[in-house]
Amino acid sequence: MKIILFGCGKIGSTIISTLVSEGHNIVAIDKSQETISEITNIYDIMGICGNGVDCAVMTEAGISSADLFIAVTGSDELNMLSCFLARRMGAQHTIARIRTPEYNDEDLAFLKNELDLSATLNPELLAAHEIFDILHFPSAIKVETFSNRSLKIIDFIIKENSPFKDMSLSQIRQKYQASFLICNVMRNDEVYIPDGNFVLRVGDRIGITATNTEFMKFLKFSSISQKPVKSVMMLGAGKITYYLAKLLIQSGVKVKIIDKDKERCIEFSNMIPEATMIYGDGMNKEVLFEEGLENTDAFIALTGNDEQNILISFTTVDKVQTVIAKVNHHALATTAEKLGLDRVISSKSATASVISRYARALENSKGSNVEKLYKLVDGKAEVLEFNVLNDFKYTAIPLKEMQLKKNILVAGIIRGRKSIIPSGADKIMPGDKVIVVASGIILSDLTDIIA
Repeated sequence: MKIILFGCGKIGSTIISTLVSEGHNIVAIDKSQETISEITNIYDIMGICGNGVDCAVMTEAGISSADLFIAVTGSDELNMLSCFLARRMGAQHTIARIRTPEYNDEDLAFLKNELDLSATLNPELLAAHEIFDILHFPSAIKVETFSNRSLKIIDFIIKENSPFKDMSLSQIRQKYQASFLICNVMRNDEVYIPDGNFVLRVGDRIGITATNTEFMKFLKFSSISQKPVKSVMMLGAGKITYYLAKLLIQSGVKVKIIDKDKERCIEFSNMIPEATMIYGDGMNKEVLFEEGLENTDAFIALTGNDEQNILISFTTVDKVQTVIAKVNHHALATTAEKLGLDRVISSKSATASVISRYARALENSKGSNVEKLYKLVDGKAEVLEFNVLNDFKYTAIPLKEMQLKKNILVAGIIRGRKSIIPSGADKIMPGDKVIVVASGIILSDLTDIIA
């Protein structure tokens, strides 16, 4: 597809990297010549220095033949205006980044309708939801939730005291009569879609598919502590902090926010009066301990500085049950994880997954479409949720009789309100939602899993 992207900052460059890897024809627009030069040196794409609300620039980019226009500059208003112009000049679909907290769901619905937007993006809200899901399972590294909210993929690390170490998957299924599926394993930077003979080792990062109820059984079997999070301390009063604080307070969690900007503290006190605001330098450990760090269930570093988030998280990781750091720079995030900081989140990666899913949904026409898409284990694997339409050719066939491609696993089936962890006897039916885990292959349609 031909995709034009306006705004090549941190979010934009991550989206470009994802879309280029999937073979799309990309045109990048940015006001900074230095940024355009850097992007075009890294990727084999067309770059234009200019403004996305300049008709001449849009014409040069070929907007009239664009399948998708994406605006992710730092200005909500500029993003919306450029998308409006793009539609009027012939773009088939448009996506705008809109992240101002003052826009509620009703405002966004109105803007989307009036500006003829195909979709809106809020990277900070996506990141807040990702953190919120992890806090529901404090021992987890990452949590992905599907359409009916009961079926999840949750990542854990196999520790030295795990009863699953040195056991094959078939042995685990025989010994523990819970309905869960180990659908991916990362070991020494390699990703595996395991079969029943695969033996788990200490240090493996495993992804488990199960319903909420079966996860509780899994946690009991694995001796993983699951103390509920009742209090959270956050460092940095930014947009992610705002959205996350609102989610946590609504669920009855006590929230304390520390920031060294006095005006920002006052602003947050007015916006979120239920939260406790602390004016102070959270990089000073004494401040954290004075504010009760050791009596807090979770600590989340959300400043605008990746290095500071990593450093302060390492300082607190032995003092708090759950520590999460926001790290947008990919290389820093990878380094932090290898050094033992398990829970690292990035608003960039969540946004890139949403864009990738949308692009694939536009492309397919074979009887199913992508409902959700998540990148797993540093992007080396994907989990996709497909809608099964009536003309899908492989319905009512037992999975054990389907010839699936290598490194493909059907990890879940959602049928109405029922969530199914599939066995070989289960069948895909029209109207189902099917969860597929894949490594080393790009899936645009459910038909692509067939060999």
